[in-house]
Amino acid sequence: MARLFGTDGVRGIVNIDLTIDLAMKIGAATAKTLKKDKENLTLLVASDTRISKDALRLSLASGVLSEGANIIDLGVMPTPAVSYLIGKYHVDGGFVISASHNPSEYNGIKIFNENGYKLADELENQIEALIHNFNFNQKANNVGMYEYKEDAINDYVLYLASTISSDLSHLNIALDAANGAAYKTSEALFKKLNVNYKIINNEPDGLNINQNAGSTHLENLQEFVKDNHLDCGIAFDGDADRCLMVDHEGSIIDGDKILAICGKYLKDNNELKNNTIVGTVMSNLGFVKFCEKENINFVATKVGDRYVLQNMLENDYILGGEQSGHVIFRKYAKTGDGELTALQVLNIMAETKKSLKELASVMDTYPQVLKNLEVSKESKETYQDNEVIKSYLEECNKKLNGEGRILVRPSGTENLIRVMIEGKNLEYITKMCNDIIAVMNKELN
Repeated sequence: MARLFGTDGVRGIVNIDLTIDLAMKIGAATAKTLKKDKENLTLLVASDTRISKDALRLSLASGVLSEGANIIDLGVMPTPAVSYLIGKYHVDGGFVISASHNPSEYNGIKIFNENGYKLADELENQIEALIHNFNFNQKANNVGMYEYKEDAINDYVLYLASTISSDLSHLNIALDAANGAAYKTSEALFKKLNVNYKIINNEPDGLNINQNAGSTHLENLQEFVKDNHLDCGIAFDGDADRCLMVDHEGSIIDGDKILAICGKYLKDNNELKNNTIVGTVMSNLGFVKFCEKENINFVATKVGDRYVLQNMLENDYILGGEQSGHVIFRKYAKTGDGELTALQVLNIMAETKKSLKELASVMDTYPQVLKNLEVSKESKETYQDNEVIKSYLEECNKKLNGEGRILVRPSGTENLIRVMIEGKNLEYITKMCNDIIAVMNKELN
């Protein structure tokens, strides 16, 4: 049986992979696992804006309540808000019902422990074992209490605003809320900071989350920033743990460039602890070159912000993230936080009096091509054993002759194999990527 938990919780198409019954069992199994010797266990739950949010949230909560544990429902909130509010409210953990950047038919369940960190693999394994052999609690009157907390947004926004000291009122920015979890918090935050903002994609209907919007579809934001002559644009994903930006000319500032901007600022101010930035195997070669030029140590982990954070915690680093826009500022947060990331970059713009374009110029991006191949679950797990594919990849690596790299990896959440190539010549690596996809498609499909 395939593992339920992927790189970021449980995720799948609602009513097919992620059913109401499964959500209830996840809630109950999590409560049973975390409760241990505690007399009272209280967990938070929040969601993004997908149409399936209520069915899954209430089912999950019912499972928790059935084990005698309590639920505090925060409503629609960003994933990093739950991580922060666990500590603020002194509770024992929390859930986020979200499939992040995926389309609306997907949803997922992310789980945080009492310290606001995503669960370790060991605990996920314990929960999964209980789910596969589940027996619901049958003790009379052993049922938890349910509470809805309406002021959670204010608590989160106040905290975010406290992380910067600069006056941002001179900035003119655009926000793209992706019709997701940031549609209320982002407005509340930038209104509080007196920033001149315009917002798009902030009318969620349950189906339009990430639909031609947010950090995975920047085209509309790019045009909006240019048409309105704004200083920059900020795009979040569905659960607002990612942030990508565009400068005043509409050029994309991805997670690597955000890390470069923030890393250089911290180093220049003697605040980059242990002189290291943590990235992943997907970090652009240009970012690696930037680190070399600035005499900053670069560490690469597996893809996934949990692995970036794990490395940061183990080695006492304070800055890390992914090209996709998950950026972790360990001084302020225990997970990637899109709104926090945006604030830190805007703060640097205000402190240095430089435009986003000028700040981002510290790093040159190497051309990069990324393509996905849809495959079966079985092929996703076994493609590395295919001799034809292995041989062809070796041949392509030789052709790059040290002037680029090829990375092939399975998606952690979908039945996809991702092929990424970096090199100096975009046309050449695009053709190579297409050829690799064709060979893999013939072998696997």
